[in-house]
Amino acid sequence: MRTTIDRSGRVVVPKAFRDELGLQGGVELEIVLVDGHIEIEPAPTPMRLVQDEHGHWVAEADRPMPPLTQKMVRDVLEQIRR
Repeated sequence: MRTTIDRSGRVVVPKAFRDELGLQGGVELEIVLVDGHIEIEPAPTPMRLVQDEHGHWVAEADRPMPPLTQKMVRDVLEQIRR
């Protein structure tokens, strides 16, 4: 897919890509130069392990995250199984 860099150096990520990757406005991205081409990917979210009220260890993000739904988990499992 082809896009254009505007005068301010901004690149629009096509909507189909944003939808497939679950990217929304405000999401931080990592941009690196690799062997003469640009790679863009969502920046990892810093996580830490904390104990909940029952003493179970759970991962907690350093920023608000959208809820993880059963459908999202099923979709990822289906992709992995293919």
